[in-house]
Amino acid sequence: MDIATETLTSGALLIRLTGRMDMAGAGSIDLPFTAALANKDTPVVVDLGGVTYLASIGIRTFIMRAKALHSRGGRMILAAPTTEVRSVLDTVGVAKMLLTTDSVDAAIALAAGDYPIRLTHTCAFGVKRRTGLRSS
Repeated sequence: MDIATETLTSGALLIRLTGRMDMAGAGSIDLPFTAALANKDTPVVVDLGGVTYLASIGIRTFIMRAKALHSRGGRMILAAPTTEVRSVLDTVGVAKMLLTTDSVDAAIALAAGDYPIRLTHTCAFGVKRRTGLRSS
């Protein structure tokens, strides 16, 4: 599993993940992922477009880091999951806890505070769910 980070002009952090988020993959990115989020109080976009497999340990990584980020005033937005990864996220209910968008661009717009869509209801971690972000 590979990880790359980039600070966006809005101040948000973009994290790109590539590979299998199984026991070995999650273990290999746990420290760099945690370090990238340390002391962050801004939005963090996690690009899942390169993730080919997502196991429960990977889901745990996202939820635990999102909780820590939220406690400091930040938020995590999962972006561009593959069909297989999207299926896992929907099946286990992660979409009810974390914002998940179909594209990195939509996630970056949310992170920058550009909301061209209607707010609907609040999901876990105090993040408003938005319509118009996912094609169902």
